Amino acid sequence: MRGTGVGEFDLIARYFTRPVRRAALGVGDDCALLAPRPGMQIAVSSDMLVEGRHFLATVPPERLGHKALAVNLSDLAACGAEPLAFTLAISMPRVDAAFLGPLADGLWQLADAHGIELVGGDTTAGPLNLCITVFGEVPAGQALLRSGAGVGDDVWVSGTLGDARLALEVFRGRVALSADDFERVRLAMERPQPRVALGRALRGVASSAIDLSDGLVGDLGHVLRRSGVGAVVDVDALPCSEILRDQGTELRHECLLAGGDDYELLFTAPAGARSAVAAAAALAGVPVTRCGHIEAGSSLSIVDGAGRPLDARWRAFDHFA
Repeated sequence: MRGTGVGEFDLIARYFTRPVRRAALGVGDDCALLAPRPGMQIAVSSDMLVEGRHFLATVPPERLGHKALAVNLSDLAACGAEPLAFTLAISMPRVDAAFLGPLADGLWQLADAHGIELVGGDTTAGPLNLCITVFGEVPAGQALLRSGAGVGDDVWVSGTLGDARLALEVFRGRVALSADDFERVRLAMERPQPRVALGRALRGVASSAIDLSDGLVGDLGHVLRRSGVGAVVDVDALPCSEILRDQGTELRHECLLAGGDDYELLFTAPAGARSAVAAAAALAGVPVTRCGHIEAGSSLSIVDGAGRPLDARWRAFDHFA
């Protein structure tokens, strides 16, 4: 950090300090103070983005700022929580205004869109790494959990899946797309849209929920284990873009089932709640697709549109695998 003319506290003041309106106390003291409304529980989640592991060096800083907060807001969405505040810990090799300005802009734009405030954090010199902790509030007893799926429930997903993984395969040189198509799937990878409004609308409707960060097979597996049930998913029912649909079957299935970085919601709901699910989706302005059902047992079966079982070779993303 030496030799830049900007020290740690100048950096915080210049790029990451704003007056707070909802928090009792924000940046500037040893701790922030949050005051949840009566009858509310605090929902907390942390996610870290490490250069070379979670994002490429080529990502525009505005998109990186957006994504760093988006992946955390997605966790609040999966819980049905209302965003309240967040902290940011950032490590970077040096102070670079050309990087920090757009990074902060991307962060603030998404924060403003969801009414969430930055209330603290830390900065240090080191490899590029952003770690955000989000705080939200949800009415006591109404949080969406992974543990509520029941036999006979429908399995739903929001939005479309697989484009982020397709973009990664373009970067890897495995796939060639036109410039326009590449930009579309790259946006899915670098500017995911957290489904906060849908998560709130699904409170009292969904029986379980999770956000799709590591791939559908792995993330649905978390729900099945916590709920003590099994599931059948129709891969041909999974929603995807025309760009992904135009790819070969093997790649399409890989992107849909094990792609990761979608940050859509996967949730379950009783079959009798289909009209309520549709109403929640309409209220949030987010499309949802029914793609399977919960059954007794503990296994996850992937089938095609004709009901034929597919080889279960897909695995979730694992940072240490």
